[in-house]
Amino acid sequence: MRKRRRRHQWVNELDNLVRGACGGFLFGIPLLYTMEVWWIGSFVEPIWMLGAIAISFVVIFLINRTAGFRKSSGIRFEDAAMETIEAIAIGILCTLLMLILLQEITPQVPLDEVLGKVIFEGIPFTLGVALANQFLSGGESDQPDQSDKQAADSAKKSTRPQNTDELNGTLSDVGGTLLGAAIVAFSIAPTDEVPMIASAVSGPWLLAFIAASLLISYAVVFEAGFANQSKRREQQGLFQKPLGETLMSYLVSLMAATVMLLFFRQLSLSDPWQLWLTFTLVLGLPATIGGAAGRLAV
Repeated sequence: MRKRRRRHQWVNELDNLVRGACGGFLFGIPLLYTMEVWWIGSFVEPIWMLGAIAISFVVIFLINRTAGFRKSSGIRFEDAAMETIEAIAIGILCTLLMLILLQEITPQVPLDEVLGKVIFEGIPFTLGVALANQFLSGGESDQPDQSDKQAADSAKKSTRPQNTDELNGTLSDVGGTLLGAAIVAFSIAPTDEVPMIASAVSGPWLLAFIAASLLISYAVVFEAGFANQSKRREQQGLFQKPLGETLMSYLVSLMAATVMLLFFRQLSLSDPWQLWLTFTLVLGLPATIGGAAGRLAV
């Protein structure tokens, strides 16, 4: 019994950390594609770094007094303070990993520049971690009673053709993916950040972009415990298995990214296919994250 309880605590803690990280990605990914923040982080003085951390701590502490990235957040002073430190740590770690992926942090970058970039880019990530449960987590209504769910499923099957349900579910997923991808990536597509990042990445890093896009998308929709997550596994669709839906939505997000790049003349028909691939995968990361949020909304 004690081992089972301890295992349950570890599972809950892992769920909380995943939820916080996913909230950070949803809030923080647009700023990661902003070169002005890269430059500010490169030249900022240590006193400003400390000030940014202090301000972030106060803001996140106030948020954690009422809500945080855990399902049941404590309201005591020490609980809120501890959760604030955890939220900042999650935000900084996610930011560091993403900046490494974007090749904005390499072994050649000085340590003070690394710290500046991570701290200033990590502020929105940290806010996303703190706000994950308050704005994105589903309530009890998202998990109906099992008997009610079975009755509703049987009623649907008896009154509506299965093929129609699957087609409508698939179209809903595609529409939500396109909407979310456009909201997040449309403002990034015309910027110089996309070609700058694309010029710094090559074969292995492009594979890392694909892996990161798929992993974050899957975690946001199926593992983070956000609103409507339970409904995602019940919804009918041609690709409704978690893996199939994640792959399908990624391809849709890549197509959306390609269209946006063409629309803003970042790509042309005369460009080599390698350039098309690199630009699309670079913009596909924020597009996929936006598409995951869009699927939760439908």
